[in-house]
Amino acid sequence: MNSKDKAYYTVKNNQSVDIKKIPVLHYSDFSTTIVKLLDNTDNHCVTYFAFYQNEGLKFIAAVANDSSHQIYIFSHFLLKSEKQELESLTTKVTALHIFEREIHENFSVYFSGHPWLKPVRFAHNRANKNLKINDYPFYKIESEELHEVGVGPVHAGIIEPGHFRFICNGEEVLHLEIQHGWQHRGVEQTMLDKSTLLQRTMVSESIAGDTTIGHSTAFANLMESLAGIKTNPQLEVERAVALELERIAVHTADISALCTDVAYSLGANIFGILRTAIINFTQSWCGNRIGKGLIRVGGTNHPFNNELRNKLLKVLAEYEEQFIRLAHLTFKLPSIENRFDEIGTVTQQQAMKIGAVGMVARMANVNRDIRNSHPTYGFQKYIYQPVVLPKGDVFSRFLLRRKEIRQSIAWLRDVLNAEDLIIDSGAPKTQLNLKPSAFCISLTEGWRGEICHAAVTDENGNLIHYKIKDPSMHNWKALELSLRNLEISDFPINNKSYDLSYCGFDL
Repeated sequence: MNSKDKAYYTVKNNQSVDIKKIPVLHYSDFSTTIVKLLDNTDNHCVTYFAFYQNEGLKFIAAVANDSSHQIYIFSHFLLKSEKQELESLTTKVTALHIFEREIHENFSVYFSGHPWLKPVRFAHNRANKNLKINDYPFYKIESEELHEVGVGPVHAGIIEPGHFRFICNGEEVLHLEIQHGWQHRGVEQTMLDKSTLLQRTMVSESIAGDTTIGHSTAFANLMESLAGIKTNPQLEVERAVALELERIAVHTADISALCTDVAYSLGANIFGILRTAIINFTQSWCGNRIGKGLIRVGGTNHPFNNELRNKLLKVLAEYEEQFIRLAHLTFKLPSIENRFDEIGTVTQQQAMKIGAVGMVARMANVNRDIRNSHPTYGFQKYIYQPVVLPKGDVFSRFLLRRKEIRQSIAWLRDVLNAEDLIIDSGAPKTQLNLKPSAFCISLTEGWRGEICHAAVTDENGNLIHYKIKDPSMHNWKALELSLRNLEISDFPINNKSYDLSYCGFDL
């Protein structure tokens, strides 16, 4: 599918390509291509964005096929002299709503027929600076019987800012709308503004603090591909190990937090202690409990040696013994089952329609996991089988974490018992020469789900566009949908069961 007369160019995960090879389609052909591809349930859109190029806007879309491990890339171009209006694709593919809204906000391209072109995150460099966050156009229902409840952006605890607007009939929630953009940080522009590799690496580590490994791994893979760097296979395995440790740690913390929300103090305390054992190992590995400094382009300052392997096997054995005992007790408690069961349900159809990824997809019977569908070397060598549950409620999200922890431990044990970790993976690169006029896309399965980084270079090999997509960009919509027809008192546990990222959304 790589000839010029085809509608798309095919790549694999972390494969860079000369941007001239990406077909530039008329918008009508672009529309037909993306809709046709997304009619296949094996495909989903991993990114769709625009950036200024020469005399207009360049649009690039990437659709991933989860069966063939391929990614289809295609584009279209809108001249400044042309009418800045395109027919919306959201009416045909609902999952594209968030991409079109973002492009509209950033570049003032009007998507005719879009059901609601409301702002996504109030970016500092948004096209319409007169658009103020306090003027956000919330959905309203005129009625003397209904009332609105607003929560945030300032919360009672230490939490990132976000606003939740409930429309209720008594205690019953008819509609929830979530507004972001209170603390947009300009991460993508910062990636371009920073001139050194170390600075950009540190930015990638700070996209979402609880996903340091996930985002920095996506960044490192992307840069290595654009620079033509061939990494040591052991380095790829080490990154996969770090990714699974991050998953175990956060999943354990979330189980603890959900126990807190239903006043189960034993679970809240013990699961919290167990999480500490995992992050303390990460600190002994690289000097930082959340993994900052661990992932570096081209090499590592903290090679995973046999001493660390033996220590981790011991940590996992002690962790698993306690985790299994407490999980067996916790997950069978009637008070927990009654509080979580059939609360906050998202159906398989809804998950597919909104383009849900990661945990939110898998708890609703959608098998979407980059470790299996578009794996990096570590997950190619050691196959990971995703955990998929059918029900889609709070208890499913609670149970999915337990099952994924057990799965990750088993996967880690297979790796640690098979690898002879004595190879020097080499020192990290301090500067790079990126390929000119190139495009690359990098997918990583963070603990929340699919992370997507994409980058474009100019004819001199300089970055001219850097695009980041955290899984929360898709999955906040699932939280909105899952609260309908529940009591407003169900919101805290429902929200906690997703544990979505504010900062990962407010880039």
